[in-house]
Amino acid sequence: MSIKLQCRKCEKVYNLRDETAGKSLKCKVCGEPMIVPKGGVILRHAPRKKEFEVAIGDGENIERIGEHIARYVGPVETVFHEIVSDLVHVDVHFVPADGEREYHTLVTSGMSDRPMTVPEGAEDFQFAELVLCLPDTWPLSQKDFNDENNYWPVRWLKQLARFPHEYDTWLGAGHTIPNGDPPEPFCGTTEFCCWLIAPPLFSPSKFHELRIDNQKTVRFYSLIALYLDEMNFKLKKGLELLLDRLEEHRVTEFLDVHRRNVCRRRLWPF
Repeated sequence: MSIKLQCRKCEKVYNLRDETAGKSLKCKVCGEPMIVPKGGVILRHAPRKKEFEVAIGDGENIERIGEHIARYVGPVETVFHEIVSDLVHVDVHFVPADGEREYHTLVTSGMSDRPMTVPEGAEDFQFAELVLCLPDTWPLSQKDFNDENNYWPVRWLKQLARFPHEYDTWLGAGHTIPNGDPPEPFCGTTEFCCWLIAPPLFSPSKFHELRIDNQKTVRFYSLIALYLDEMNFKLKKGLELLLDRLEEHRVTEFLDVHRRNVCRRRLWPF
């Protein structure tokens, strides 16, 4: 079985051998660094060992990210700020639906204030932020957030933005993060229990990266909510086959809590 990998910059498609999984490569066309995804990468929660460390946001970094969002996604209407932050100060920028987009877009800032702990050779992937799209009917007022059934997508954006800094690890395309072990639903109104990290599909390619300087490039990744069957399918069959199914059913970073489980076994009547 081969691994299909597409360069995010020039969109050149490569069919790579299985033994390249997890390795850092460069695109032969444009020189863009790439990490070959591992089908079995599952990042599970463990008891945290670090003590609470108060963090103050990097104002310049927040401003640069806000400008980047406005340029390539749309005007930021508001920012959901943290009052007290641990390790990194994570804000969530809110771009509302408009005539062209029938969905709200949420983008973090602050995850990239610190470098993630990446494997040797993957230093180009140390800095990241996260993206998630919600239906334009999703309740997003401060009052609405008192109900966890409304707040959980925002909570998870913040949790995952802090996750690599809490556990000295990293998040990249193809990684999967379950809600516990065994995974439990994110809330009472959905069976989603896991997140897949993937390149954004609802934004132009120029949004995917923000070059700060010669030493720092921030990469933007989307969150795709998965069912338990889908996560297990990835473990057994590999990332590429799961991505094929998700693409076939047009599953993206748009959070549809009622979407079909693309890996559920069908029970046929005798």
